[in-house]
Amino acid sequence: MSLLQIVVLALLQGLTEFLPISSSAHLILVPVWFGWPDQGLAFDVAVHVGTLAAVVAYFRDELGAMVRDALHSLRGGRLAGEARLAWGVVLGTVPAALAGLLFHDVVETTLRTPRVIALTTLGFGLLLGVADFVGRRGRRSEHDLTARDVLVVGLAQALALIPGTSRSGITMTAALFLGFSREGAARFSFLLSIPIILLAGGYETRKLVLAATPVDWAELAWGVGLSAVSAYLCIHYFLRILRRLGMMPFVLYRLLLGLYLAYALV
Repeated sequence: MSLLQIVVLALLQGLTEFLPISSSAHLILVPVWFGWPDQGLAFDVAVHVGTLAAVVAYFRDELGAMVRDALHSLRGGRLAGEARLAWGVVLGTVPAALAGLLFHDVVETTLRTPRVIALTTLGFGLLLGVADFVGRRGRRSEHDLTARDVLVVGLAQALALIPGTSRSGITMTAALFLGFSREGAARFSFLLSIPIILLAGGYETRKLVLAATPVDWAELAWGVGLSAVSAYLCIHYFLRILRRLGMMPFVLYRLLLGLYLAYALV
């Protein structure tokens, strides 16, 4: 990989992992547009480690309270403090984890095409726009979770296995329809990303180890560092943009990208 490819893909992963525009779609499409070779499994794992480090660092105070209160709930049986949110994040990951185990091969072969990405980019982009309009007066935060919320958002996250859907986009869409505020929907989506990135990264790392593929550690270090920095900044500024502009800039971007892809396929 060239230094330009490393920098572009690492920054791209950091930005698109948490914006509602689909990181998987961009990591598939950008190398094709530039004629770059496939970046390989090791680099994909590295940039996901970077984004995981970023979201853990950004929510470190909340995560500390969530772990502490979840452990207390195991001993006392009461969901006090941040325990409800902690268990909501854990249980909300189950549908996506099961779907990943069952349909991983189908997703990586049959669904990993520009046509599918064009359709999902357009369709789920429109749905995000509707959710943002319907839920613009939502007041609920991630601390107001119910069992129904966890189930609905968890099932929505499972759809993100389809390239172009956007994990963050579809979970925010579901949360907005449930009456969450824009910021509450985004924060819950970001917290939900932690276990799913851990699971996906662990699965891909296992494949990497079993394949005994040669590793360029310098490339991986660049990937981890750049994706972590861009992801951290993305989370910070995205939450600020939401308060002023909502989801519409990202909806418009998805529609333009989807139309471009549809036109290119004709």
